[in-house]
Amino acid sequence: MSSILTTLVTTFFIALGVILGGSLLGSLASFLASGQPPFYSIVELAEKLKIWALVSAMGGSFTAFRVIEIGFLSGQPAEIFKQLALIISAFGGAHFGYVLLRTCFGGN
Repeated sequence: MSSILTTLVTTFFIALGVILGGSLLGSLASFLASGQPPFYSIVELAEKLKIWALVSAMGGSFTAFRVIEIGFLSGQPAEIFKQLALIISAFGGAHFGYVLLRTCFGGN
């Protein structure tokens, strides 16, 4: 059980890190390249990076769905629930990062 919890927490923070790091560094690059205000581009980039944060935290998008398929076909519901928990954890981290940046740097 400890291994699953560790994996869920790690997945959450990987997705959070992708959002925070990608948005902050991307907005810096946008400012240096075009002079666009970085606070606007932070929120815009965070919104665009959500799906990529989810995919990178999962280690690739197709492995999770493949494990879910194998779980259905072989009758192993524990594997299905584990993969769904990982997807929810990754989405939670990505969405938390987006909400955090939107709250701190403005946006709708």
